[in-house]
Amino acid sequence: RFRLALLGAKIGRPFRALVPDARLRAMLEMAPKRIPSVSRNDDPQVFSAKGARKKRVALLTGCAQKALNTDINDATIRLLRRLGCEVVIAQGMGCCGALTHHMGKDKQAHGSAAANIAAWMREVRGEGLDAVVINTSGCGTTVKDYGHMFRNDPLAEDAAVIAGLAMDVSELLATLEFPESAAKGIRVAYHAACSLQHGQQVKTQPKTLLKRAGFEVVEPADSHLCCGSAGTYNLMQPEISKELQTRKVRTLEAKAPDVIAAGNIGCMIQIGSGTDVPVVHTVELLDWALGGPKPRAISEKLP
Repeated sequence: RFRLALLGAKIGRPFRALVPDARLRAMLEMAPKRIPSVSRNDDPQVFSAKGARKKRVALLTGCAQKALNTDINDATIRLLRRLGCEVVIAQGMGCCGALTHHMGKDKQAHGSAAANIAAWMREVRGEGLDAVVINTSGCGTTVKDYGHMFRNDPLAEDAAVIAGLAMDVSELLATLEFPESAAKGIRVAYHAACSLQHGQQVKTQPKTLLKRAGFEVVEPADSHLCCGSAGTYNLMQPEISKELQTRKVRTLEAKAPDVIAAGNIGCMIQIGSGTDVPVVHTVELLDWALGGPKPRAISEKLP
């Protein structure tokens, strides 16, 4: 359904100036020019670890992310396998419920969350899980809150287990033996997503990993401030969102980066629509550093 909505928005994008509703116009402006092909890596399956298995983890593939940018999950799977993780794409897993939760549609949000809890608990009770890994921090904040969401529900115990297993991908990578690489001569401006630095209190791990991978890491002024994406905020409050985007892009570009990195697809789309500097996910750079392909956004914009 999300992919169909994107196709409709892509068709309507050239006519956005004619749309009177500011929120609908904002949605059309955010529509990507390119919609990637479906990645079969997002189908339910198990990816074996390269070498000795150190951990068995489930990956949340998301709903918006796998429609907007399939490279992120592909890079995550390659990277985790290379570092000794067996990666499970669980049968029955789907949207985390964040977007509907933001809009106050609690019944729909809880239904999505309950389906994920059931899917992951089947793995926990089967071969076991060391972590539920999330590479979209907006989703991660929600999954880590499952225990609270279901505190008065028959699912309370299972929800608490899943919330306890939930980790941002950078948190998991920080526990693995990530090799140190030589300097690459590439300056990365790191954008700390609000959902990651404030919602999850994950602040140092992404920057530390990028530095270990050989990248020069710089941060913008007022790095604690929002880029204006904020889940559905950029659609509900497009004017304020645009002001936040303009300020964030200005502070990032002031650092003269070769590339901008972030850990949340919403932030990547928001920032990327306001700058010509390539915007990639942190794991795409880490995967590249350890032998994966050059991130598409960099290949398209830089020689």
